[in-house]
Amino acid sequence: MFKSIKHVKVSDEIINQVKTLISEGRLKPGDRLPPERDLVKEFSVSRPPLREALNSLVAMGFLEIKGKRTFIKSITTESMQDPLSLIIKADTQKIFDLIEVRKAIETWGAYHAAQRATEEDINQLKNIIEEMKKAFESGRSWEKQDADFHLGIAQATHNTIQTHVMSTIYDLLRESMARVLKSDRSRVKKLLDQHHKIFNAIKNHSPDKAREKTLEHLNYVESEVKASTGQKE
Repeated sequence: MFKSIKHVKVSDEIINQVKTLISEGRLKPGDRLPPERDLVKEFSVSRPPLREALNSLVAMGFLEIKGKRTFIKSITTESMQDPLSLIIKADTQKIFDLIEVRKAIETWGAYHAAQRATEEDINQLKNIIEEMKKAFESGRSWEKQDADFHLGIAQATHNTIQTHVMSTIYDLLRESMARVLKSDRSRVKKLLDQHHKIFNAIKNHSPDKAREKTLEHLNYVESEVKASTGQKE
């Protein structure tokens, strides 16, 4: 009935630990792993099994290597992002489908972020807004901070699936906002004001207000998309 217990390989134990941390949301998409020399110390292992584990996690789709750095990868990225991007590029009207989905996902996310956000989450959102404001005022690109803000709200829900789904559509958010608002300063200023209202609701732990302000924001985005494509409200 029972099978003999075998000694677990060191590399397998490292893999299990990393996968568990991802599952628990303690390692999130985009998080950078410490350098190899630091991981060797933290795991108390030698380099060969560590490298074997990291290579396996890359092959499994849990990690990705950019240059000399290793990052946590969204577990849904390859299966969703590329096909979604192709659909939207093939039919620009599909951006309205994306906004519709965002309304469902992000209003829920803002509601729960307002309930669950820690002081660290709130500070992260505050820093992102400040960076977006600086980018806007200096005439630099602001789309990254815009997408970071929405991803930060997802992370503040402390729901692992929510975070990975939002991470998957991260690039779609950046592309769609850049295409719609372009360099119109009045529109970007309004966007910043809307972000502040959402942030304040989350900071004050007001779930209904956070949901309401997020829906107002996405309704505004939708109206601007319609205007940019010549559609009537």
